[in-house]
Amino acid sequence: MEDLSLRRDPADLYLGIQGVNVFVRDLEQSVRFYVDLLGFRVVSDVVIQSGERRIGIAPPNGAAVLTLIAPQPDSEEYKLIGQPTHVVFVTEDVAAKYGEWRRRGVRFRHSPRLRRIKYRQQAAARLADTPLRPGEPAPVWGGVFTRFEDLDRNSFALVALDEVSRAIEAQRRVAAEKLEAERRAAHELEIAKEVQLRLFPQTQPLVQSLDYAGVCIQAREVGGDYYDFLTLGSGRLGLVLGDISGKGIAAALLMANLQANLRTQYAVALDDPERFLRSVNDLFYENTADSAYASLFFGEYDDRTRRLRYANCGHLSPLLLRVNGSLERLDSTCTVLGLFKEWECSFGECGLCPGDTLALYTDGITESFNTMGEEFGEQRLIETLRRHAELPSQQLLLAIVSDVQQFSPLEQYDDITLIVAKCTGK
Repeated sequence: MEDLSLRRDPADLYLGIQGVNVFVRDLEQSVRFYVDLLGFRVVSDVVIQSGERRIGIAPPNGAAVLTLIAPQPDSEEYKLIGQPTHVVFVTEDVAAKYGEWRRRGVRFRHSPRLRRIKYRQQAAARLADTPLRPGEPAPVWGGVFTRFEDLDRNSFALVALDEVSRAIEAQRRVAAEKLEAERRAAHELEIAKEVQLRLFPQTQPLVQSLDYAGVCIQAREVGGDYYDFLTLGSGRLGLVLGDISGKGIAAALLMANLQANLRTQYAVALDDPERFLRSVNDLFYENTADSAYASLFFGEYDDRTRRLRYANCGHLSPLLLRVNGSLERLDSTCTVLGLFKEWECSFGECGLCPGDTLALYTDGITESFNTMGEEFGEQRLIETLRRHAELPSQQLLLAIVSDVQQFSPLEQYDDITLIVAKCTGK
């Protein structure tokens, strides 16, 4: 059957049927008949300029509308009440609909009858819009027919046509297949979500002088943000935060690729972190599309000296809030991963003092919007850090997330990922 939805091509002007007029004596009684006995629904109830009231009703599965009108007794329209309407309702099972409506009290002219019509060759060719080959038999068109009446004895045809029944069945098969495909896709996404959650750190390496925590709240079932904690040996901890280009499944696959590269290569970082990141970039570059890239912050924290060596690969600058209230930004030291085969990496370094707080974050925090279209922004993040500076890392992390979600109560459009680390001085 033809799709009755609006056409997408603006040049193909929409054309449809507003309604078919059915003249009745009493609008309220007729509406109850169509709604209560036939299962129709009221789609409009208007009074036109002349003061005449018109009620539109439609079958539950149809786009056509019957407009019920109660004309004046002395009008020409009044004479049409109780006449055949030439309106044909189609169903897939006339016998079932006939039995259902009869039990509700609907009058039928006769029981359903089988009718087969063999069109002449020329007529059949016109209907099919294609010529018949010589000797080809004319097609047989047919179905089951009956007629029913409303309260005013306006009569309507009720038919089940072979072609329509086949089309309905085909549509149901397509709908069932689509539903099953959506169910499978949702199930696979749920599995992908569970798998990706296992890619985030399940345990935290123990360090004496640093209290740290991380979280990733994904906007979709899966996403492209990534954080990790790596044991680098000799009392050193790797702090990793990344943001993959794109969203959804594609970004999640790239995130898994980056995570695998980091996890398999980080043993190199024991003595040469620059070579480690160059190796990660090479693998990410070779195994992804030309347009794929990731911003990344990699920090190597030494538990004994309380010093942090870091590479900021095109990522948002982490915030280092000093115990005295001053603020430092750990700006980019090199470009993003994955775009360039020839890639040079440089490191920065800073020391942490007891009471200092380090916050690593993705743009899902600073680019969260409120109802006025304002961004949460870096300044609000700094204010939140200052306001909750005395909290332990896990509670501080939750306080930041809470402030972001209260500021942006609408649908979350990007992953919110955050690492908070506080130097304890132990």
